[in-house]
Amino acid sequence: MTQLAAPSRLTAALDHAREGHGVSRDEALHLMETCELDALLEAAGAIRDRSKGRTISYSKKVFIPLTHLCRDYCGYCTFRADPQPGRQAYMSQEEVLDAAKAARRAGCKEALFSLGDQPERIFPEARDYLRRLGFETTLEYLAAVSELVLEETGLLPHSNPGVMGEADLRRLKESNVSLGLMLETTSARLLARGAAHWQAPDKVPSLRLRTIQEAGKQRIAFTTGILIGIGETPEERVDSLFAIHRLHEEYGHIQEVIVQPFRAKPGTRMAAADEPSMEDLLRTLAMARLILGAEMNLQSPPNLVSKDYPRLLEAGINDWGGISPVTRDFINPEAAWPQIPVLAAKTAAAGFTLRERLAIYPEFSAQPELVGARLRAPLANLQAEDGFARLECSTC
Repeated sequence: MTQLAAPSRLTAALDHAREGHGVSRDEALHLMETCELDALLEAAGAIRDRSKGRTISYSKKVFIPLTHLCRDYCGYCTFRADPQPGRQAYMSQEEVLDAAKAARRAGCKEALFSLGDQPERIFPEARDYLRRLGFETTLEYLAAVSELVLEETGLLPHSNPGVMGEADLRRLKESNVSLGLMLETTSARLLARGAAHWQAPDKVPSLRLRTIQEAGKQRIAFTTGILIGIGETPEERVDSLFAIHRLHEEYGHIQEVIVQPFRAKPGTRMAAADEPSMEDLLRTLAMARLILGAEMNLQSPPNLVSKDYPRLLEAGINDWGGISPVTRDFINPEAAWPQIPVLAAKTAAAGFTLRERLAIYPEFSAQPELVGARLRAPLANLQAEDGFARLECSTC
């Protein structure tokens, strides 16, 4: 247990962070364990306001679950699946394109691809399907359908396909305006038998950190984050945030950090596990803002905290993430996204203005080396002068 900090030390650490100087690991641990929640929230909100003002962004997206097959068996996941008789291993190219076209008609601008991690490594059904189409790996197929969606619809792809290597990242950058991989945690303890990441080889923290680092080397706008409540300690939670911070300090490529609460789901190993409380989530979000600083885009999904989601604004977030008017959240199918007009009204009631962004944040799209050549024209078609999404009257 970390030695408790004196009130004067807590105040000094908060003032130091509020002034834009960040916090040390020791300060973060003291604050996480001993600081009153209201003081943390006030500091986090002030830091956010200094850089982001009172604008809260979101992205209007279509959620495309390219495959539910996955070689990982995380203790909390209902998205992944093993092969089933009569069920196609992957969405076909036609199905992907149909979903993207419907989404574009509904005013969406982002195509979010989510999928299981490297299923062809253990499932012959996945290998067979891919080879019939002329691909060896899931990531090759993902690149092809991303290119198809970009060319045929003008939607901007953003993919979360799991661990990626150098060649995979380079290929995906050609058609994805940004990429993502949740770090989740740096705790290797959770790989132990019976823990959250037991039998999940792609959840080894070093592999995920290596993917995030390689994305930085290749100048890819990147999304990552932590999953709280899966058995990690407060110290491990802080260490995960600092690991993200260090990579961004070195490469400057992390465009947003998500703090996502664990939700227990029937049929999983962790169905009876305790979920993090709202106070726990607020405290962690505030600490993320103090550790990551004023410039970082900080997000927490509103659909995972039901009607209480406006409270997340108190903790220093400046983004609600992707919201889909056409598809459900396939990762958390029990948790419906708020309707965008309702989201706007509740955001305004809390004293903020809701703005639609694209799958790449304005300050990142302004850096030419982060945007592949094939993406520049589609991006320009959807982008307003300030880098946010261009308003389309038919979908106002």
